[in-house]
Amino acid sequence: MLQFNFSNHLHECGTDEAGRGCLAGPVTAAAVILKDGFFIEALNDSKQLSEKTRFSIQPLIETQVLSLAVVHLEPEIIDEINILNASIKAMQECIVQLQPIPNFIIVDGNRFQPIQNIPYQTIVKGDAKYMSIAAASVLAKNHRDLYMDRIHEEFPMYNWKKNKGYPTVEHREAIKKYGISPYHRKSFRLLPDQLRMDFEF
Repeated sequence: MLQFNFSNHLHECGTDEAGRGCLAGPVTAAAVILKDGFFIEALNDSKQLSEKTRFSIQPLIETQVLSLAVVHLEPEIIDEINILNASIKAMQECIVQLQPIPNFIIVDGNRFQPIQNIPYQTIVKGDAKYMSIAAASVLAKNHRDLYMDRIHEEFPMYNWKKNKGYPTVEHREAIKKYGISPYHRKSFRLLPDQLRMDFEF
């Protein structure tokens, strides 16, 4: 069962990201501060929820949080500073948008960098343990999915509407056939044998 708080701080925020392992599209982070009494029975780590459930509980999350923020960091930034640093940066950018500013942060995973001297705790599999991280994981995943659906309309040959930029066989076959788009992460191993791709959009 998910727990409400890790600390005893009044404005504890939870944060998580989505899209870290993708070949294309942004890494997307969300951060939330929950209201007292927050409870959504279906809430869990977003990876454990169906797409239908994720989107059905999003309005419930949005009405039961004190504050929320979502940030997309584009492939250019990922290529420049690497995916780990981009994931941390996206979460940090969410946190500083929250009002009130949180006085404690819980982070899914085991890596983070301090922001504005706010104390924090990293928690492995935190999205399956704490409500705020689980809520952030759902928001990050949903917002990123919608982003990928939008750019799918520009480049339908990669079928991002279905694969969301993850390294499926179909996605890699499309890269092999059509080359890469402006949304692909050039620092990633886009093809198993990393064939040279001479043509780009």
